[in-house]
Amino acid sequence: MLGENDYLAMDALDCAAGLERGDFSRAELNEAAIARAEQRNPDCNAINLPLYEQALAQAKALDEAAESPGALAGIPFLIKDLDNLRGAGTSFGSELFKDYRAKASSPIVKRYEDAGLTMLGKTNTPEFGLTLTTEPVALGPARNPWNREYSTGGSSGGAAAAVAAGIVPVAQASDGGGSIRIPASCCGLFGLKPSRGLTEVGSVQSENWSGMAVEHVVSRSVRDSAAFLDLITLPPGQHLFPRPDAPASFLASHREPCPQLRIGIQDSHPMGEKLDEDCAAAVHGAAELCQSLGHEVESFAHPLDYESLSVAMGRIVCVHVWQAISRGMRHFGMNLDEVPVERSTRFMAGRGRKVGATDYLAARDQLRLAELVMARVHQKVDVIVSPVLARTTAKLGWLDMNSEDQREYISRFRQYSGFTAVCNGTGQPSMSVPLHRTARGLPTGVMFTAAWGRDSCLLQLARQLEQAAPWPRIAP
Repeated sequence: MLGENDYLAMDALDCAAGLERGDFSRAELNEAAIARAEQRNPDCNAINLPLYEQALAQAKALDEAAESPGALAGIPFLIKDLDNLRGAGTSFGSELFKDYRAKASSPIVKRYEDAGLTMLGKTNTPEFGLTLTTEPVALGPARNPWNREYSTGGSSGGAAAAVAAGIVPVAQASDGGGSIRIPASCCGLFGLKPSRGLTEVGSVQSENWSGMAVEHVVSRSVRDSAAFLDLITLPPGQHLFPRPDAPASFLASHREPCPQLRIGIQDSHPMGEKLDEDCAAAVHGAAELCQSLGHEVESFAHPLDYESLSVAMGRIVCVHVWQAISRGMRHFGMNLDEVPVERSTRFMAGRGRKVGATDYLAARDQLRLAELVMARVHQKVDVIVSPVLARTTAKLGWLDMNSEDQREYISRFRQYSGFTAVCNGTGQPSMSVPLHRTARGLPTGVMFTAAWGRDSCLLQLARQLEQAAPWPRIAP
């Protein structure tokens, strides 16, 4: 029998090694995950659609299979409720799609299925993944395992809560403006947003916000992130966007020594908002750590106009929100005023409806020009270090997507954010590393961003940081 403490001590690759040695069966591994979920999920509301019986049946079938399954087969896993899992519901965090059942799995979910991961369920997300906290009206708030009065971040907040609570070692996440890095920061996890074009995403551009959204995982360890990146890396010739060069294995390449890097420190808010003392301290501590590891560290003035880029990205996102809402409207025969969505969603959909083709293309062009600027910048600096968020983890209720005062919501959104989204516009890889904790004991991540296609560089640096300043694997 696999004990709870033994289960909590393992990352996904430890689990795989234990299965290979025969220390426990896949059924026992999934029973341990389900027991942890039943113990912790009522408190943190990370999993909104449990599929425990289905996962356990799959694990038992893998144990009885005549042929040896893949290395990660049988590892308990969770899917964010923005992606389809065949036969299961996909609510998108919204009352509008509460009765929707997927006829086929999303392309990235199919990759995880092909690897033999057991799907324990779907994770909580804000409505359509549109905000920086996970408090949807339809599903209720996800609560941070470090302190249940605080947000898990968003939009992969349920995924991060599940991993931080010890339910699974890794969970699927997605990032269209910071939605991997922000919950990783809030919940004390490692979160890498891969380069645009490197990995499996939606099968058409509308499914990934015109190239701004990518998918991967949140994890306790860097090596798990590298291993799961191998599962979703696209082969040459099967991609919607230009694909960067990639190693044969990110897991193997991340173990190589990290080269000496030129690191630029961005320690002021790019749009003039106040930076929380803990967020600034986290960046300065990371700078000192990088310097002690032999990297060249200097201050960095970011060349991009974040204000203008924020407007352009917002315009593109609103178009995609309108597209998503209009599908439901057509199906149910409703107009925008009648459709059961939150106030901010309705506002964004209304804006998106008014965006013309010329404005949409102008926004796309603006992001492409920013991408070219950053390609030149990274000829002089390898990695940019900045906060993930401008404030430490917010209390639940502070950032209310359904607020009657949308001006205040937008103001708070701006105060809280500012750093992550530009990397989605430029397509650069970017990661949150849990290097700091506040006086209250809440984790605070630090963001490291590299040139497009230098995902391996970030993983090598992350491994170096993890070894030099290891972080707790589970929220106490």
